[in-house]
Amino acid sequence: MNFPPLPSSLQAAISERGYATATAVQAQVMQPEAAGRDLVVSAQTGSGKTIAFGLAMAEQLLDDDGRTPVAGKPLALIIAPTRELALQVSRELAWLYGKAGARIATCVGGMNPQQERNALRSGPSIVVGTPGRLRDHLERGALDLSALKVVVLDEADEMLDMGFREELEEILDATPEDRRTLLFSATMPRPIEALARRYQRDALRIATTGEGRGHGDISYQAVAVSPTEIENAIVNLLRYHEAETAILFCATRERVRHLHAILQERGFAVVALSGEHSQSERNQALQAMRDRRARVCVATDVAARGIDLPTLSLVIHVEIPRDAESLQHRSGRTGRAGKKGTAVLIVPFSRRKRVDAMLRHAKISAQWVEAPDREAIKSKDRERLLEKLLQPVEVDDGDSELVERLLAERTPAQIAAMLVQAHRASMPEPEDLIANTPEARHEAQKDRKRPGFEDTVWFRLDLGRRQNADPRWILPLLCRRGHITRNEVGAIRIGQDETYFQIPRQIADRFAGAAARSAHSDGDEDPVTIEMSETGPREAAKASRKRHHANSTADRPRAKAKPAFKKFDKPKGKKGGKPGKPPVASPKKKRP
Repeated sequence: MNFPPLPSSLQAAISERGYATATAVQAQVMQPEAAGRDLVVSAQTGSGKTIAFGLAMAEQLLDDDGRTPVAGKPLALIIAPTRELALQVSRELAWLYGKAGARIATCVGGMNPQQERNALRSGPSIVVGTPGRLRDHLERGALDLSALKVVVLDEADEMLDMGFREELEEILDATPEDRRTLLFSATMPRPIEALARRYQRDALRIATTGEGRGHGDISYQAVAVSPTEIENAIVNLLRYHEAETAILFCATRERVRHLHAILQERGFAVVALSGEHSQSERNQALQAMRDRRARVCVATDVAARGIDLPTLSLVIHVEIPRDAESLQHRSGRTGRAGKKGTAVLIVPFSRRKRVDAMLRHAKISAQWVEAPDREAIKSKDRERLLEKLLQPVEVDDGDSELVERLLAERTPAQIAAMLVQAHRASMPEPEDLIANTPEARHEAQKDRKRPGFEDTVWFRLDLGRRQNADPRWILPLLCRRGHITRNEVGAIRIGQDETYFQIPRQIADRFAGAAARSAHSDGDEDPVTIEMSETGPREAAKASRKRHHANSTADRPRAKAKPAFKKFDKPKGKKGGKPGKPPVASPKKKRP
């Protein structure tokens, strides 16, 4: 769709950028019925919404000559959830309104607040910022919103998810009542509806194609795996897709740290983003992704908000998103600006029903697929390598000499084989996965038994979760008391008030004797009791449940026997006469 008629300055900027057609959201905000009205726009990330609200607010910012009038106070305010998104919006508006003479001030966390205050005093016509920093400038008197004509809430649902409701309300309450409000959000949960009702008047709702049905440019896949195979599945997915840029979403910073280390060890160029990283480390990681020094980013939800990587083509949900909205936001990092992307959910076998329900709620059609195995990855590698080698290349003089020498000393077949080997050597090795069948999973469980632990004896400690039992101190205790190494301790199972652990049978008697002799060696008056158990934790739990049931049954008072129901016969009357009446109790005599 072609752009509608625009002010001359904006038309020139759009043409210089090479934009010939408008996206769906850009075209709809410029329709005649949207002129001057408050808007509630449901648009996916990457749909061109920054340019959309930039064009929509031109009516409030430009004069008849397509210029921004000199103003001592801001005329437009754009609020974004994260520093990265605010900076991105500021850059986009800078070129869009550059020919109109607009001055833009950006106020975000991590920047020098004094420099921002100086920029605000210089009289910008447009202010872009994050809720926290904008409220800070507002409370200090550096930000005057009394002349504001239009305010834009970009990714409003994200801001509410991040807990910025109070900041948003304080900022909006400081704006003129007759201002125009443009609310952009990928999803429309109830808090967004409430915000719109409070701060907008007769708002026009605009929903772009695909609302509530996922993203039209994103292919959704779901991969069911064993929980123990998740990391191997991630490695194989990265190798299979070989995305130019990929992002892996985790729920916690600990998981980010662990997965980042795993992928680094496997040979991937990977960076991490989580709450434990400073702003400087965050900037370095994003720059590494942009200049291709890194191709994989492992991140938490909050840390990845506002990230815009144009080459991002693969999103992997390492852990299941908490809801459909989170799924859409995460996945919306890819499939931007008309480019295709893939979003993959890693789903433990036991969570498949929950994921199916989430996908139905989001109206997303996802394809359930097997995690790619070694053969599938090698086949894909061959296709990619063949495509790469068959592309036309320019050979300079130095390369020509090398080519001639290679052809003189090796056959073409040998040279081709060396190229293939060199390519494979540069790539991380795929992982072997368990086949998704009960038989294969059973065999894999048998194979996973540690050598030396085929025949074990269960031992018992007289403490459990209620006593703060933790493997981090239980394992050293067992080694110290039993005179063994940590490699000689098998599975540890912590219950409510007791802990069970395995010791190989060949050293069980020696361990029991050493544990008994060293009971008071630590100087404890009441040492932890370590004793051999005839049963394991599962049998002990069953026995405990039976005892509990028996005790609760014995202590329960017996119900009193109910009196037998006395049946009253139907009153009989005289033969051929009226039916008799039921007996009536004689009235009580009154006391004299």
